[in-house]
Amino acid sequence: MKLTVLIIGCGDIGITLGRELIAEGHRVVGVRRNIAALKNTGIKPLKLDLNELEDAGASALPQADYVIYSVSADRFEESAYQSAYPDGLKHVLSVMEQHDKPPRRVFFVSSTSVYGQQEGEEVNEESPIGPTSFSGKLMYEAEQTLLNHPLPGTVVRFSGIYGPGRDRLIHQVAEGRLAAVTPVIYSNRIHRDDCTGILAHLMRCQENGQPIADLYLGSDCEPVTLHNVMAWIAKQLKVESTDTMQSPLRRRASKRCNNKRIVETGYEFSYPSYREGYAQILKEGGFLEVQKA
Repeated sequence: MKLTVLIIGCGDIGITLGRELIAEGHRVVGVRRNIAALKNTGIKPLKLDLNELEDAGASALPQADYVIYSVSADRFEESAYQSAYPDGLKHVLSVMEQHDKPPRRVFFVSSTSVYGQQEGEEVNEESPIGPTSFSGKLMYEAEQTLLNHPLPGTVVRFSGIYGPGRDRLIHQVAEGRLAAVTPVIYSNRIHRDDCTGILAHLMRCQENGQPIADLYLGSDCEPVTLHNVMAWIAKQLKVESTDTMQSPLRRRASKRCNNKRIVETGYEFSYPSYREGYAQILKEGGFLEVQKA
């Protein structure tokens, strides 16, 4: 069946997901303030600022079978996060519930920043949350906005997203920098293509009549220390470490994300660990060619 999918905040993840869905024969509408990035993607552009949706009628957004809310705050400030997450999501839900045929499900792209664990504890969907930053607190507020709304909703908490163009860690290693061995800081990550893969998979699950939970943790299959990730990249680049990155005085979060719930739905990761993911980026990004030269 041909579906209509509305992607709110159609950036890198949204465009990648949109292309995947279009290849399957679905119709995709992408909402963003600057629609130039949607040119030649096959995604139908809709130029819109979410603030314009406050008190808007049903016609402000098209009817859709599924809605993906994947907005990014335009700056790291509390007011920007308030506008992008709790407020923006409320506006979208208010419009969508006015449609004669409301969406079958709304997916909210959230973050593991809602957890506050710092001692390497394992976390899953049942673990207590405890965000210490305004960003994590507002992200959690947005999650609750969706989960308490009458429309069916699912939150997907992604860990550190990496992929094409998201290669800051590679550049740090190439410069000879390496994270310290101690204190042990666990790093959880997920390749961009698995972010889009999970979202597409969950839509397929619902279409096939498979029950969908209201919360999933989206992270790859191998939590690992930041030091080990950087050391592995350094080995691929044949780079000697010349500078140890000092841990910040205010200790960052350190946890190990358990992805059992999403795996049990039948999802198979394209990049089950950082090795497969970074190997792809190093190869396709030309980093290995630079080393040969």
